[in-house]
Amino acid sequence: MSLTTPTSVAKVTPQSLLAQKQAGAAITAITAYDYPTARLADEAGIDLLLVGDSLAMAVLGHPDTLSVTLDEMIHHAKAVRRATQRALLIVDMPFGSYHVSREETLRNGIRVTKEAGAEAIKIEGGAEQVVNVRTLTAAQIPVVAHIGLTPQSLRRMGGYRVQGRTEAAALQLADDAVALQDAGAIAIVLEGVPRELATHITSLLAIPTIGIGAGPDCDGQILVFHDLFRLTFRQPAKFVRSFGDAGELMRQGLDEFRNAVESRSFPDDSESYHLPTSVSLEVAVSRG
Repeated sequence: MSLTTPTSVAKVTPQSLLAQKQAGAAITAITAYDYPTARLADEAGIDLLLVGDSLAMAVLGHPDTLSVTLDEMIHHAKAVRRATQRALLIVDMPFGSYHVSREETLRNGIRVTKEAGAEAIKIEGGAEQVVNVRTLTAAQIPVVAHIGLTPQSLRRMGGYRVQGRTEAAALQLADDAVALQDAGAIAIVLEGVPRELATHITSLLAIPTIGIGAGPDCDGQILVFHDLFRLTFRQPAKFVRSFGDAGELMRQGLDEFRNAVESRSFPDDSESYHLPTSVSLEVAVSRG
């Protein structure tokens, strides 16, 4: 398939995701933060585009996800919305936007839906988020849940640590997943959990699981766009696989551009505009 030709596959919806799980068809997902990357991913046939709060680290240069604001998320999601035709567009609710009250959670969820054009929103947390999932779902806002390693809980967890490694912790995550499904979540992201636990949770649920650092047995997989193409400036996590080195390509191009300018080989005559032959600068100067 050409990346310049929009895919002919039908629009992805919560209902089509359920059908994919039931058919055993893998779900593809990627983060997107701007028009060009979203358009490339959408035209490539990726099922889910997530405007993740990883925006803070991947694009804005913050050390973690906690600093990104709701306004920043909406700003970037608007650009992604303009590029997205087929994929289901999901937008992260950033830290602090759904932690104060149900009323504020609903107000912020409505903003993301109306202003950014989100087709679903994602929130982090287990059973403690059941009330929010129910509130948003009752307002006709689809919710994707996120359990396991939840980056917004970085400080409580003491770093980016694999979750669910003890029997009690594993059972709690499984219970959380079922509770979130029962509350109305349309899918659940499983991040940073042992493969066996992700397999178990996937078998328990009727809704799709989307894995990131959760092994190959989830219903789908997601990666950060910038990790996929080596556009980050940090050591990648164990679960990240590179599918291209855009960073090196850009470095080479920047070197070539700098060299061309410094050697005055860019721009050349073919890249310059010319006056019509009927125009004489000598006449123009004498008249001045």
